Amino acid sequence: MGVTPVFDHPWDLSPAEAKRLQQRLRGEVRIEPVSGPIRWIAGVDVSVRGDASRAAVVLLSFPELEPVEAVTADRPVEFPYIPGLLAFREGPVVLDAMAKLRQRPDLVIFDAHGLSHPRRMGLATHLGLLLDLPSIGCAKSRLCGEHEEPPPERGGWVPLFDGEEIIGAVVRTRTGVHPVYVSVGHRVDLESAVHWVLRCCTRYRLPEPTRWAHRVAGGEPIPPARQPTLF
Repeated sequence: MGVTPVFDHPWDLSPAEAKRLQQRLRGEVRIEPVSGPIRWIAGVDVSVRGDASRAAVVLLSFPELEPVEAVTADRPVEFPYIPGLLAFREGPVVLDAMAKLRQRPDLVIFDAHGLSHPRRMGLATHLGLLLDLPSIGCAKSRLCGEHEEPPPERGGWVPLFDGEEIIGAVVRTRTGVHPVYVSVGHRVDLESAVHWVLRCCTRYRLPEPTRWAHRVAGGEPIPPARQPTLF
């Protein structure tokens, strides 16, 4: 089947051109509650080693949170590391991996930022928009914005502000552990994003979809016993 973009754009841009494209795409983002049943949730992560990148997409069933499909793609790194332009470094290899999926996800969680980005166009927003999929950014560290300390209990969260604008949420997914940075990607709102990240967190700080994607991007296979047949 494959999941392919509904539209695309050149990726071999200069940093200045890339920033202008982000500004143009920003107005296309839809912020709305997640609609429809959620049966399949994908996690996305990218591993970069030297001049090589590997994207992993792992599809989990919901509510079981069992991995049912894992795909990877490899590409040489062709865009420099520039904070705020991660999509141009990692986007193409993620699209290569998404094109290999047999089942279209109902929701995608990226190990990356969404609207919690200087130009509101992190990887989760950029690719959610291109693929027209409900998408969430769930990052391990802050890219921009300011916040207070969230409550220490699981489920506690505080807004992430850029000036007076709320650009995300700082969420405690386990009691007493470091929070994660959750933001809207595309076709979700912030309350939905926080809700689904917490629904996907079990015993660990990270939601299961991106935790599995991180393992697969690093070269670890999913045990065969955890791969039920999709069809």
